[in-house]
Amino acid sequence: MSVEFRFEPEWRTTLFALILVPVLAGLGFWQLSRADEKEALRDAFDEQQAQPAARLGDLAGANAEDLAYLPVQLTGRFRNEQYLLIDNRMQQGRYGNEVVGIFELEDGMLALVNRGWILADPARRSLPEAPPVTGEVSIRAQVYVAPGKPYLLEEQKFASGWPRRVQALEMDKLAAELGAEDPLFPYPVRIDAGEAGALVVEWKVVNTGPAKHVGYAVQWFTMSAVLALLYVFRSSNLRQWLGSRNKAG
Repeated sequence: MSVEFRFEPEWRTTLFALILVPVLAGLGFWQLSRADEKEALRDAFDEQQAQPAARLGDLAGANAEDLAYLPVQLTGRFRNEQYLLIDNRMQQGRYGNEVVGIFELEDGMLALVNRGWILADPARRSLPEAPPVTGEVSIRAQVYVAPGKPYLLEEQKFASGWPRRVQALEMDKLAAELGAEDPLFPYPVRIDAGEAGALVVEWKVVNTGPAKHVGYAVQWFTMSAVLALLYVFRSSNLRQWLGSRNKAG
């Protein structure tokens, strides 16, 4: 004897499912969009890295989109006594700073060169000493264009003397702080590994790869589908109906 299928939803369960199922599915689609963004960013990085290195002084008027991750060549000198330390940079579980040197190009322009990571005192009682780079050098680097405004816990106030610890690089404020007559290139550059003055250099284009976002999306879609299925079982006699059809078959 076949059982007639009945669907008798209860309003509280229905309201819960109507809210949560789309939310979970929406999170899945959001993760897929994040995966697309990371893939596009990685493709843009690969495309830029294939370009020949340009002279930094020739790029002063270029827009940010064209500059991001562009390989550049710099020739000049580091101001060894003057450098910035970007605070709270972890490397393999160890506390440190990123060393940003002030670089005088041969054409008179100044540039901020991120030399990479250096171990620092986690108690913050002292500042690390960056090894000097003597004489004129020619280094290869890449322009770094931050994806947005830097996150700051509070407004930065620059201490006197050198080196100076900072939360992030605010280029407009730093240009005024340097007070130099020579222009400052509007974006920092990240030195390539193995170049003169490079420290621990492990630049990451994306913190999380596209595949991981796809994995997260699958999890959200699965939770959405399971919840929808549980709602149907809770609100109907689907199990009995399927059982009766199997027996009848």
